[in-house]
Amino acid sequence: MVTASATDILFNPKASVAPLGLIALEGATELGAKIDQYLVQWAHRGGYDIDTFLIECECPRFSSGDGKGLIKSTIRGKDLFILVDVGNYSCEYKMFGKMNSMSPDDHYQDLKRIIQAASGKAHRINVIMPILYGGRQHRRNYRESLDCACALQELEQMGVSNIVTFDAHDPRVHNAVPLMGFDNVMPSYQVLKALFSQIPDVKTTPDSFMVISPDEGALNRNMYYASVLGVPMGMFYKRRDYSIIVNGRNPIVAHEYLGNSVEGKDVFIADDIISSGESMLDIAYALKERRAKRVFCYATYGLFVNGLEKFDEAYKNGYIDAVLGTNLTYRTKELLSREWFHEVDCSKYTAYFISALNHDASIGNVVDSNQKIAALLKRRNEEA
Repeated sequence: MVTASATDILFNPKASVAPLGLIALEGATELGAKIDQYLVQWAHRGGYDIDTFLIECECPRFSSGDGKGLIKSTIRGKDLFILVDVGNYSCEYKMFGKMNSMSPDDHYQDLKRIIQAASGKAHRINVIMPILYGGRQHRRNYRESLDCACALQELEQMGVSNIVTFDAHDPRVHNAVPLMGFDNVMPSYQVLKALFSQIPDVKTTPDSFMVISPDEGALNRNMYYASVLGVPMGMFYKRRDYSIIVNGRNPIVAHEYLGNSVEGKDVFIADDIISSGESMLDIAYALKERRAKRVFCYATYGLFVNGLEKFDEAYKNGYIDAVLGTNLTYRTKELLSREWFHEVDCSKYTAYFISALNHDASIGNVVDSNQKIAALLKRRNEEA
């Protein structure tokens, strides 16, 4: 567990790789500001007079849609951390007189522009990309592109030393760049902390709580939650129609359940992404039909690409009781205002990670949530 004394050590200039610099690209400024607050606070605690680690940058667009990257102060000799949210569709630019929302492609291009603008002057370049660009296309079936793998190789060729991502759809994409630093961070402790603090009456005993994997791809993360909580786990698998393809994939025919009875129990479902949310809601309906008491859904990235109305209806009708999501990507004001949505703040966790990398310190204590979760459960049991 990272302690206060550890953070003081991390801000010893004699121990750092190089002076720390943080760049938050458009779309990641809110998260960047929160991370910077923690870094500055810890620096002050260590006796260093630092106002901010943020370095101002800009990626302006010409009227034709062409762009360029501009860093507005020196980064020479700095250990540079570039924060990018490729999923922030609220960012816009004007092209031929029309406003366009930035796609993941646009955000990725801006990242490369800023790396180019650094002109090789930074001591080291690290990229923090919570949602991996192209990460959902994680394997090739037949005549398909592999955007994420190619992007990682391109960033390595541009001189990036480390990539930090959160809850990658398939972390095996790291195989594309085996010689580059790649950290897939799981905010498990932050999720449970938010669940317990915002829904304090949750009891995580084996006779009252279960963890449910929404599909076979999410088994590992849900097995972890079940193991550290000491509760049973069930799972659904998606039965698909492999004879047709709709929107690039085989449609789901049904969600089949495997596991113990959920009757009378609170259930927790963890996944990496809520896209349209249809699968998560189908599972919630199926669990309620099996007489689950309450259904808590969690996804690291709550995208809700088809809007919030179906979740509003499900919450109103008692099919879901809460949805948790992190602040690692863009959340609309409408989502943040929903009674059923509970935010998991990962800014402090990210700041710890940046600090550890900046001082070439072991990140084992930062990424290992076991001790933190054990201490959290012990405090809850003592308070009960």
